[in-house]
Amino acid sequence: MEKIKIITDSTADLPMEIIKKYDIEVLPLTVHFGDESYLDGIDIKFNEFLEKMKASEVFPTTSQINPQRFHDCFNGYINQGYKIISIHLSSKLSGTYQSACIARDMLESEDIVVIDSLNVTSGLGLLVLKACKLKDQGMAAKDIEKKILESIPHVKSALAFESLENLVKGGRLSKTAGMIGNLLGIRLILEIKDGELALMDKVRGSKKAAKTILDYVDKKGIKEDETSIILQVENKDVREALTENMTERCAEFIECEVGCVVGTHSGTGACGIFFIEEY
Repeated sequence: MEKIKIITDSTADLPMEIIKKYDIEVLPLTVHFGDESYLDGIDIKFNEFLEKMKASEVFPTTSQINPQRFHDCFNGYINQGYKIISIHLSSKLSGTYQSACIARDMLESEDIVVIDSLNVTSGLGLLVLKACKLKDQGMAAKDIEKKILESIPHVKSALAFESLENLVKGGRLSKTAGMIGNLLGIRLILEIKDGELALMDKVRGSKKAAKTILDYVDKKGIKEDETSIILQVENKDVREALTENMTERCAEFIECEVGCVVGTHSGTGACGIFFIEEY
């Protein structure tokens, strides 16, 4: 059986118990508050980050993983006889994927596969989790790569936001969409589409937001034997509606919170679901 190492970045937002269970190597992006810099999830935890973001007059920024960090990581595992599958956030949202590709090319190894998830946070997390399960089933690295690439177009998401201020400030959403989201009681439902955030719907109130998300899940259908992820950050109402519904469906799901890098852009009051549709 091949020795395979699954590598991702901190924007996958997977819980620590999942990371430990599957021995995933997670490389952190960096969050900056002015001149202060923190490695996502290492130098600063999410609760600390939220407090700092709320109190700070400086809007935080984020930066990608550099090629040298990938080079050192890849080289260490290649020297131990591993084949590497490195899956990262959308190339349309960060240069992290490009950094991984540069490192792969520097090492000139055929045992390094770098995959652009065309997703972020739990969409990326779903693909990483799938790769880990396939590895544990004894699948070869090339076959895992094929399965993950096949799944990428079928990763679906629907996310409700109470506020779009951070998404607009961080340049992830237009000011026009942000203005709609600031209307009293309006909740925008966003999705990750073709590697970027896109507007799916706009509704009034949390109950309607939860119903819209669940209607979307019904429309697409969840692929049999695939895990879904409910992602939230300080949004109790929508989270409870989603978890209750998924439990009633007897659907396999895990709950996650966003990390510091994703939280920089999402802000608080967000919740949604990521799943692999039937195909």
